[in-house]
Amino acid sequence: MLSGSVLSFIGDAILSLKVREFLVAKGYTKAKDLQEKSIIFVGAVGQAKFMQHLLDKNILDENEINIYKRGRNANMGSTAKNVDVISYRVASGLEALFGYYYYQDQARLEEIFNLMLEFYANKFNGTN
Repeated sequence: MLSGSVLSFIGDAILSLKVREFLVAKGYTKAKDLQEKSIIFVGAVGQAKFMQHLLDKNILDENEINIYKRGRNANMGSTAKNVDVISYRVASGLEALFGYYYYQDQARLEEIFNLMLEFYANKFNGTN
């Protein structure tokens, strides 16, 4: 069983790759556009908002919530940059989930990522 910090580390990379693939498939090619749009998903504030949505809607099962908490409560050895500590820790919990899904359940990884795309769909449709 991997630690919460290791799952967060892997999950960060997985989420970043998924977002990059999504943005390129949407037709974004300029570095500035790619960076601005990716922050919606990979920035701690955006991740924390989406994680709260998952919790509010009771989308996660008990095991997934435990994985989230392991990532959220892990000692990351780094501090939040340009974001409050709570958002940073919640985002780390979400990343831990993505790391867990990568190793244990690719179908669930796709399902949760698609929910994230739906959650932020307005950011790509000219609103907000």
